[in-house]
Amino acid sequence: MPISSSAFVRATTLLLLVGFLALAGILGTTIWLVERSQVYFNEVVEARDARTTTVDLRTALQDAETGQRGFIITGEESYLEPYQAASDTIEARLADLERVLLPYPQAAEPMAKLREDIALKLAEMAQTIDLMRAGQREAATDVVQTDAGKAAMDRSRVFFDALIRAADERLTTGVADQRAATTALRWVTVIGAFVIFVVVGGAAWTVVTYTREIAAARREIEAAKETLEERVIERTSDLGRANEEIQRFAYIVTHDLRAPLVNIMGFTSELETNVALLSAYMSSAGDGTPDSGSKSSTAPSFDEARIAATEDLPEAIGFIRAATRKMDGLINAILKISREGRRQLKPESLDLPELIGASADAIHHQVADNGGLISADIGVPHIVSDKLSLEQVLGNLLDNAVKYRHAERPLEVSITASHVPGNRVKIAVKDNGRGIANTDHERVFELFRRSGVQSQPGEGIGLAHVRTMVRSLGGDITLASELGTGTTFFIDLPRDLRSHLGSQGK
Repeated sequence: MPISSSAFVRATTLLLLVGFLALAGILGTTIWLVERSQVYFNEVVEARDARTTTVDLRTALQDAETGQRGFIITGEESYLEPYQAASDTIEARLADLERVLLPYPQAAEPMAKLREDIALKLAEMAQTIDLMRAGQREAATDVVQTDAGKAAMDRSRVFFDALIRAADERLTTGVADQRAATTALRWVTVIGAFVIFVVVGGAAWTVVTYTREIAAARREIEAAKETLEERVIERTSDLGRANEEIQRFAYIVTHDLRAPLVNIMGFTSELETNVALLSAYMSSAGDGTPDSGSKSSTAPSFDEARIAATEDLPEAIGFIRAATRKMDGLINAILKISREGRRQLKPESLDLPELIGASADAIHHQVADNGGLISADIGVPHIVSDKLSLEQVLGNLLDNAVKYRHAERPLEVSITASHVPGNRVKIAVKDNGRGIANTDHERVFELFRRSGVQSQPGEGIGLAHVRTMVRSLGGDITLASELGTGTTFFIDLPRDLRSHLGSQGK
């Protein structure tokens, strides 16, 4: 039976209220039980300290009394060792006991009486020992037989026994209280968890039941809408970018191919002029002798014909050949990029650290020969992409790092890879080479465009080719660079190329 909107709201509100009350009850009870456990723990610690201190004080007094009696009976000084050792600690232990019992005002009077009895007992023991050392055994015995010290000691033992019993009872009670608090906390947690589980289960059941009739249609509509919007945005962005690249490509191709063509046309004209000059000279030389008298006054001279044949013609032909080779290189570069764009990508699971390591090994000797180093920190173990394209991209960037290194310092190259939001991966290739001027950061990715001093051979197609391959993999490439400091190329790729190819097919 479908749940109405009002019933859904009421049920959800009730369940949330029950859940909130249960959570508040669990939290409050837990805090109270924890506080009680702390109180019980403190009581146990205090009782333990009181018992330990009492036992230590009683033991010290007993040791002192044992030493005194042994000395009186035997007269041997060795029997006084327990007495002397205990006498040195009695005052400290008595002070410790007073400190432990300080929070209890009712113990002040018994403690004062205990101090008097202990002082009396210590005085008796000291007196008897002095008399024994003076050779007055009978006098020492008479002091003991007054039983004043014995009475003081008996009163002290009564106090000690009572205090130890009280501490033991307190320890027993405290442990029992702690155990009860722990048991209560356990039951509160179990019951509270059960209540919350019931509330969450009821809420989930209510939500599922309420949304069952409309969930499928809503998901389809929202998915179609989101997918459509994403595809429109993506296609619009791709179309705009492609349009810009087409315009830029058309301009570059027109400009760069026109330059060698103009050279060919100009030197072809010069070639025609020189051929005409030679033809005129040959026509005017009737007997084939340069100094023939039949030569007309307007005919070219022998020197002019010689210069045309030995200098001008070879020069023109050389320039024409150079321009032709330039056009051939440009056309081949265009064809290479065109073929790469048409190549069928083959997504496969790649061990990214292994792939990057192999690319780094390829230039390791070139880096190491100049005292440089190459390092890698790869935080992405696997990626699904086209292996050949990724190898070409990394190889081109690393080759550029070697080619355009700074002449005054060893080359240092570092490669890192990390996950970024959107199920994507970012690979950074950083070097400390000669860098790229700010005005050329975008220009270096254009076909036939190069940056800085042209000290290395090349047609200016490497980074254009790299950008083409990266974009075919569903990513993009950017750079950050400072002239004279170094360059970092950032490659942003989908972690799974299949998702990109799938979205293109829709």
